[in-house]
Amino acid sequence: MRPRATSNETASAPLASPESLDMQEQERRVKPRHRTLKSGRIAFNRAAGISCMVRNLSPIGACLEVESLIGVPDAFTLVVESDHVNQPCHIVWRKEKRIGVAFD
Repeated sequence: MRPRATSNETASAPLASPESLDMQEQERRVKPRHRTLKSGRIAFNRAAGISCMVRNLSPIGACLEVESLIGVPDAFTLVVESDHVNQPCHIVWRKEKRIGVAFD
């Protein structure tokens, strides 16, 4: 009979590589996003706006890169003039200089 593991012993699980973590994150998405690098604008309060880069885009959301998260409202209109996009959206997640948005 094998002795029981003590509280100091833990089962070792293999660590996930960055590539597999990225694949897991992508698999949680309802719709696949397509990588892009387009200039955009976070528009709010009629005249206010913050420049951004659209890093990826799908029919239901996008990943945006900004210089700073300071001043970015929770809800705004994403404007991408090159694609004639003028889409109301809200922030789903924030990380350093990137934000994930879902289209309303």
